[in-house]
Amino acid sequence: MRAVYALLCVAGTLWPLAQFAPWLSEHGLDLPLLIRQATASPVAAFAWSDVLVSGAVVVALILVEGRRLGMRRLWLPLLGLGVGVSLALPLFLFLRERHLAAGGHGRV
Repeated sequence: MRAVYALLCVAGTLWPLAQFAPWLSEHGLDLPLLIRQATASPVAAFAWSDVLVSGAVVVALILVEGRRLGMRRLWLPLLGLGVGVSLALPLFLFLRERHLAAGGHGRV
């Protein structure tokens, strides 16, 4: 599974950034415009609401599961949220698999 998670990290970084980079190049980091466009239609607001809730769930998973297992460097997948849930979640799962394979079990 580690190879799958690693591939998903790459896809979860490149695909969203490929969509965002042209917008960023054209508008710069115009947060009010970004928010207006992200909520311009009900379907856009639905998608962003889903992403925001998923991000909160990923933060909780990283902190609770990571601490339970005694994982180190939990800041790394949390930093991945700067790209998005699409990077943070597979990165955490990759690091978790690696930790478990190395014999780190924590409290179960």
